[in-house]
Amino acid sequence: MAVVPLQHRFDGPQDGPVVLLLPPFGAKWPVWEPQIPELTRHCRVLRINHRGHGATPAGDQPMVTVGDLGTDIEALLDVHGIGRVSVVGAGFGAMPGTWLAVHRPDRVQRIAYLAGAARVPCPDTLLEIAERARTGGMGRVRGDVLLPWFTPGFTRERPDVVRCVAEGLEGVDPAGFAACCEAAAVTDQFPDIARVRAPALVVSGAHDPLLPPGHGRRLAAGIPGARFELLRGAAHLAGVERSDRVNELVMEHLAGVPAGPG
Repeated sequence: MAVVPLQHRFDGPQDGPVVLLLPPFGAKWPVWEPQIPELTRHCRVLRINHRGHGATPAGDQPMVTVGDLGTDIEALLDVHGIGRVSVVGAGFGAMPGTWLAVHRPDRVQRIAYLAGAARVPCPDTLLEIAERARTGGMGRVRGDVLLPWFTPGFTRERPDVVRCVAEGLEGVDPAGFAACCEAAAVTDQFPDIARVRAPALVVSGAHDPLLPPGHGRRLAAGIPGARFELLRGAAHLAGVERSDRVNELVMEHLAGVPAGPG
């Protein structure tokens, strides 16, 4: 299993508790900009780009698993001498965070999901999107990826934000995006999530067509003691569309994390 070195950046105080932000597949670390001012008041924020996103290489493995993506993250933490982190993950990009919480429980202090799920509801559809991206480039899947991310109202009112996110999608390596999607599509984490011991928060957008709230409710029901929150006025990228409320929920969830390097 070849580890891929992840493009990453740190923000915030060096002695603060480390919070790891995992973007959804198809997005890069700028998707977290609405959370950075609030998080960096007290936390050392670590943002990464998944395989094939940004300057992270896609790797040369013919098949990639969610465990491979989680191992990439674990290797990055080792490089920087970071023992424990709190994880905030969005969409299917949070699946490697679940893998860490299950298989490396000593490394995950708390975990929060924004539009999370334990498995892909329509794996064949995601596999078909991955294949079109791999053979035809990201332009072939632009609509499939972007349409669920924002409500129609937000798209009308903030075309600048939607355009910025769309430009980021176009810069993703098709092979890397496809590999990440394929890994998620064949993964079922429901048998494992009962082993998550980190306090968990699950936030679902009320208008998310990709992962409607029922998926978040089932994820929260499977994790012992997890809290579920329904976020009105948001589709899949709730952290962008309703950053005000997402920031409140995430900061409240992280409030019990002690200061320190992790």
